[in-house]
Amino acid sequence: MAPGAERKPSDSSPAVAYATDLTHRYPTFRDESFKTTHNWLEGRRYDDGAEGLWRIQDALYDLEDFARTHPGGSEWIRRTKGTDITEAFETHHITRTAEQMLPKFYVRPATQPRNIRLTFAEHGFFRTLKRRVRQKLETVDPTPTKHSCQILDVLLLTVLLTAYLAVYFDSYAIGFVCGAFVNATIIAAHNFLHQRDNWRMLAFNIAFLSYREWRVSHVMSHHLYPNSLLDMEISGFEPFLCYLPWPELKNSFQRYGSWFYGPFIFGAVFLSEYIKRLMDSVNQGKNRFYLDDLIPFLLPTFMYITNPGSLGVVLRLWLFIVLMGSLWFGLVGLSAGHHHPKALHSGDVFPDGIDFGLYQLATIVERRGVTGSLLKVLTTFGDHHLHHMFPTLDHAIFPQLNDVFLQTCREFHVGQLSSSWFSQFLAQNIQLARVKPRVHRCTVEPKTSK
Repeated sequence: MAPGAERKPSDSSPAVAYATDLTHRYPTFRDESFKTTHNWLEGRRYDDGAEGLWRIQDALYDLEDFARTHPGGSEWIRRTKGTDITEAFETHHITRTAEQMLPKFYVRPATQPRNIRLTFAEHGFFRTLKRRVRQKLETVDPTPTKHSCQILDVLLLTVLLTAYLAVYFDSYAIGFVCGAFVNATIIAAHNFLHQRDNWRMLAFNIAFLSYREWRVSHVMSHHLYPNSLLDMEISGFEPFLCYLPWPELKNSFQRYGSWFYGPFIFGAVFLSEYIKRLMDSVNQGKNRFYLDDLIPFLLPTFMYITNPGSLGVVLRLWLFIVLMGSLWFGLVGLSAGHHHPKALHSGDVFPDGIDFGLYQLATIVERRGVTGSLLKVLTTFGDHHLHHMFPTLDHAIFPQLNDVFLQTCREFHVGQLSSSWFSQFLAQNIQLARVKPRVHRCTVEPKTSK
C-alpha cells in the first residue's frame, strides 16, 4: 500500500474513506540520505501549493512585511515562506486577533487543493476545544508560569554546580549526574522555545542542540504532523530506528537490533546534530550557524575557569557529560508520548479528513505518574495532549485547562491513552518491530455541537 493511499477496512461503512498517511503526495526530499530542516522546508515548498507565499487553508497571504512586527518573533514567519502554515496558525493563535488581521494580507485563492488531510471543522473536536480554552484563559491564574521559570533557572544552576564538582573530583559518577541535569534542563527549555522569543529558550542550546533547528524539526514538523511521513522525528532516525509499521521499510535486524544499538544512537544525538549542521554548511556553501550556537561552549569554559589547570580533565568530562545528557535525552524523549503500538503511525489506517485534534489524541500515549507535578511535566515532556494542541501555552497552566479538555473528550466520545514509564520504554521497541498496520477509527461524533 503506497503511503497516503485510500482504502476501507473490511468491516467499515463503505461511505467512509480511509487513508494511511496525512499527505496526498509523498513528501519531496523525505528520503534524502542527508536530512536537514532546510530540505524539509524546501520539500514543503514543492508540495504545499503556497506559490511562494504563505498558505492558510485554501487562501494565500503575503506576510513579508508583517514578519518584522510579528509578536512571536520574525523567524516563525520568514522560515515558513512558501509553505502551508494552516496547522501552525491554528495551534499558535488561540485568541482571534491573528484571524481578524488576516484579511489585510490576503492575496488570492490557492490554485491547488491542500496536500494535508487534517481538517478544522468549526464544530469539530479541535475548534470546539479551542473556543473553550480561549474562554477559560480569561480566568486562568498566570502565577504558576513563574514556577516554570524558576525550575529552569534552578536546573541551570545545578548543571553548573555538578559540572564544577565533576572536574574538581575528576568523577565520572558526578559527570553522569550532571548529564542527567543537562537533559532535564534541555527538556524544560523546550517549554520556552515554543513561546515568543525569550532568553530561556537559549538554554536549549546548552549541549549542541539548537532551538532554531528544533523550531522546524520539532515545532513545525513533529508537533503538527506527529508519527507521519512529515515528522522529522521519525525520518531523522531512519534507517536505524524505523518507527513506521511498514514491512518494506525495515528488515529483521532493524526491527529487533534497536534493543542493542538504540542506546548508542541516543548517546550520539546531541553531537550528531551539530556535526550535521557543520556538514550542511560545507556542502551547501551557506552558513547554518548563528551566534547562539556558541552556547554549548559556555559549559566547558565555566568548568575550566572554576578549575584552572585542568584542561585535559575538563575536555574529557565535558564530552562525557554531553554523551550522557544525550543518552538520557533519548531514553526519556523518544519513549515519551508517541512511539507505542497503540498510537497511530503512518501506515496505519484512519479516517480521511480527520479532525486535527482527534489525530493528535490518536498519536499520543501519555506517561503515567507525571501529571500533577510541574517539575516532572517540564522535564519529561508531560501533559502531552494539551501541549500538542496548544504548544505556545506554558505547561504550568495546563492543569487549569484540564476540565474543559476532559469535557470535550467526553462529548466527542474519545479518551486519552496512557501507560507506565517502563511499559513505554518496552513499547518503543515493540513499535520498532511492528509491521502490521492497525485500524484507528479515532472518533464517534457527538450528537450535538456546543
